[in-house]
Amino acid sequence: MLEYAEIASQFEKDQKINFDLILQEVIKGWQEQKLRPRLLMHACCAPCSTYTLEYLTQFADVTIFFFNPNIHPRMEYERRKLVQQQFILDFNARTHNQVQFISADYKPSDWLAQTKTLKNEPEGGARCRVCYDFRLDAVAAKAQELGFDYFGSTLTISPNKNAQWINEGGLEIQHLYNVAYLPSDFKKRGGYARSVQMCKDYNVYRQCYCGCLFAAKAQGIDLAAINREATKYVAAHEADDFSPIQFHIAEQAN
Repeated sequence: MLEYAEIASQFEKDQKINFDLILQEVIKGWQEQKLRPRLLMHACCAPCSTYTLEYLTQFADVTIFFFNPNIHPRMEYERRKLVQQQFILDFNARTHNQVQFISADYKPSDWLAQTKTLKNEPEGGARCRVCYDFRLDAVAAKAQELGFDYFGSTLTISPNKNAQWINEGGLEIQHLYNVAYLPSDFKKRGGYARSVQMCKDYNVYRQCYCGCLFAAKAQGIDLAAINREATKYVAAHEADDFSPIQFHIAEQAN
């Protein structure tokens, strides 16, 4: 496991840590040891997973963990889940990868219990940091349960997310579960621009808000309209077959 202090020591005092550079060093280590580790990567939506998967699948076997109890309303959560699965299916077909998918149960009350006292915080503030850690904790626990080598998050591809906080949280949480955290800043080196292009290439739905009820209200998002559009999409796609990408524990054990 990498430690935050060890990483910070590679940079000048008060210099912003380049977590993308740290990721490249980790991957170089895999290559030198001829390793292809198993990664469990949290994803909030298909757009965040686009370039992230394109990059990581060159070096590792990746499974996406969709855990987003912060998304409101319920139908928007279901739409994003379906879009995520469709992207993985299409990505595998085009690239001949075997990315798999796991979804946690949708329990918004658990998220509200963690964030309700922070409902008046601005987007990008203290509430977001709690939300990052809440989701990182869940993916770390699942990674430990299923025997993955690393856990991480695709959230760092977004220029609207605080990669410093995400990486600090992951590096702390890894000690609670004894599963190594994979540092990242996927928006670097053109990653975010590539994700936007991939969304166009794969016809991926790009949502207009992070999903959080409090942020949506602050932004003036028309949640009734979002719900109508999402309900229509789910009705049209809920019977789609995503069985080829579903994670199977028995297969992983063989």
